[in-house]
Amino acid sequence: MTSSEQRPEVAAPIQSVDRALQILEFLTEETELTSSEIARRLGVHRSTASRLLATLEHRNVVEQLADRGAYRLGIGLLRMAYPVSTRFDLARDSQTICDALAEATQETTNVAILDEGYAVTITQSAGQRMVGVAGQYVGQRVPLHATSTGKLLLAYAPEEVWAQVSAQPLVKFTEATQLEAKHLAEELGVIRQRGWASAVGEWEEGINALAVPVWDATGQLVAAVSVTAPDFRMPEAQFEPFLAQARQAARDLESRLGFSRVDPTA
Repeated sequence: MTSSEQRPEVAAPIQSVDRALQILEFLTEETELTSSEIARRLGVHRSTASRLLATLEHRNVVEQLADRGAYRLGIGLLRMAYPVSTRFDLARDSQTICDALAEATQETTNVAILDEGYAVTITQSAGQRMVGVAGQYVGQRVPLHATSTGKLLLAYAPEEVWAQVSAQPLVKFTEATQLEAKHLAEELGVIRQRGWASAVGEWEEGINALAVPVWDATGQLVAAVSVTAPDFRMPEAQFEPFLAQARQAARDLESRLGFSRVDPTA
């Protein structure tokens, strides 16, 4: 192998960062440790360990117990862990929730997440009615302005997502599709106030849908749970029973994911 073909050298670890991560590993293995015990394990002077612990405490990833002076892992680590745990568990647990909600409503259900300006279906379960809805296949991207899951996700999305959506013409799918950004913005405000979204024949004629949010323990939107049905079985005037079942499904999903109930609309 010539020098030009040699693999690039792995950068040497930054000592302070490496030591900080070692402290977190120590506190994962032991519930509580004093600064002296941590210094001994690191092989450094106690003042060095104290400075590292002070930095970690400032970031809320460790906390000091006032009565004993020992340290333990802090709540800040939970915020970091949620995206990882969600990625692993969301699709699996969402399917269970979708299946149960479809059985309860006898209609098509799905769970969707926000991804690159679209609502993306991650799980779907078909209802058992003779006349049903084709539903959305897993991985399908649907518009944010014309679907119940899309509007719910857009209502709580970062400002840059709204800027992207409102900067271009809204695509028309049916006569009921909202094509005015101003009116869509008003509807998003209503969604945030009442805590759920609907699409009444806006993506497909004769098809209605409603969606409710799934929140994580920090109050961030994780996903949207929806029910879709023909308008004669789920007319807008009779959404309430379906909403109640969808909300229960969302709470069940939050529980399965280990999230305490935090509802910004409550």
